[in-house]
Amino acid sequence: ADHVFEKMRTISRIMSNAIQSGIAGTSYADRILPAQAPRLKTATEKQIIPDDIVNRMTLYTSAMMDVKSSMGVIVAAPTAGSCGTVPGAILGAASYLHLDEDETIKALLAAGMIGVFIAARSTFAAEVAGCMAETGSGGAMASAGLTHLLGGNLEQALNASARTLGASLGLVCDMIGDRVEVPCLDKNISAASKAYANTLTSIA
Repeated sequence: ADHVFEKMRTISRIMSNAIQSGIAGTSYADRILPAQAPRLKTATEKQIIPDDIVNRMTLYTSAMMDVKSSMGVIVAAPTAGSCGTVPGAILGAASYLHLDEDETIKALLAAGMIGVFIAARSTFAAEVAGCMAETGSGGAMASAGLTHLLGGNLEQALNASARTLGASLGLVCDMIGDRVEVPCLDKNISAASKAYANTLTSIA
């Protein structure tokens, strides 16, 4: 158990270093978007956008993706294409909540367990199941970690993960019990959150 915990500490520090590199600014000639994280950081410092927990997670996620796009060192959690979600959400929330490294590690381990379930029963491969196989899985993993950071229990973590994954899926109506109550609620909340985060990165 100690070996696993210390291995995750190493992984957490790689993620953290990448995020700090992304916030400081990255450059790479062969990419479409300029570095996003420094713009978000500046917007926060100038109080154009507030430094709240969601914005901190958006900043950290953007920073990780900036590093990935500039060919920096990242952790594929669960994939390179979705490497920002888990560390962005968990390390961002932990930073905002002033939680210590051990709590962050426990949250990353909780996220990893959801990843194990998905890997055993499905796939992370966008080539097989579309982009949401990557980012949806990353979101489900992040939900378990965030549940830990916010003091939730196992049942709550599994519920949060399932709802996050469910909100990421579907090209047709995904009714549960012949009703649209659950999937529509989750997808609407997810869409509102995405709209907010994407607006931030656009106006920063």
